[in-house]
Amino acid sequence: MTKLISAIPCVSLLGCCFLLGNSAFAADDRFANVEIVSQQLSPNTYMFTGSGGNIGVSAGQDGIIIIDNQFAPLAGKISAALNTIQPGLPRYVVNTHYHGDHTGGNNSFGPSSTIFAHSNVLKRLASNDKYTQAALPSITYEQGVSIHFNGDILHLIHLGAGHTDGDSVVLWDDKSVVHMGDLFFKDKWPYVDLEAGGSVKGYRDSVANIINRIGSDTKVIPGHGELATKNDLIRFKHILDESINWMEGQLITAKSLETLKQNGLPQNLQGWGWHFISDERWIETLYQDLSSKKP
Repeated sequence: MTKLISAIPCVSLLGCCFLLGNSAFAADDRFANVEIVSQQLSPNTYMFTGSGGNIGVSAGQDGIIIIDNQFAPLAGKISAALNTIQPGLPRYVVNTHYHGDHTGGNNSFGPSSTIFAHSNVLKRLASNDKYTQAALPSITYEQGVSIHFNGDILHLIHLGAGHTDGDSVVLWDDKSVVHMGDLFFKDKWPYVDLEAGGSVKGYRDSVANIINRIGSDTKVIPGHGELATKNDLIRFKHILDESINWMEGQLITAKSLETLKQNGLPQNLQGWGWHFISDERWIETLYQDLSSKKP
């Protein structure tokens, strides 16, 4: 594995140097021990895990395509992991949405790759000065596009507002693999980014749509978590249904958000909280989104 980039040198006052140096080393330390682990799913396809969103990979006679690319400091480690499969830089990059734990490597991979994404991803990344011009998607779409690559056809599908307003799911034409992006957090409450156009019910409906498109043997790459199956995705959809139904029932009785948080989730909805989306934060997300759409 390649080493992480070193801390930015400080050329200003000693106090400034100490603060900036500590900040840079802290960033370094966060990713210093991250390993990019490769899991082969078929002769041409792989799933990479590390820190951030899971990466889908197709490698073969046409070159390499990667779906998402985690945090910026991990680009070197991702490149090294790719080179253990097949030499060369990715020819294509797909951004399943705009969040930095999925697009941070765009600055590194963009200059030698063509980046695909939904049009709203381009809008959001273009307004962020951390991304260079080469790091921005150059091929965008509204509903989807297909890439014919390495003997496969990869369908990039936008299903409407869900995790954000610019999500893409990548489905292999033979249904061998699907990359869900952050429309699937395995065994965890999902993050629905309401400020970025996300929708709780839209999220649930997108999951249901993909369940109807895949087969029982489809390997499901979640945005976060271990490799999954169709049954895992069905279980995830059911818990989304149950939590939506629960919140809608609570809204009928006009309970306040504070009361709902104090009471907590019912027993049948427990066990899905994690450090980023706790039960309390999931209650807040459900309340904020569903109460704003009451008839």
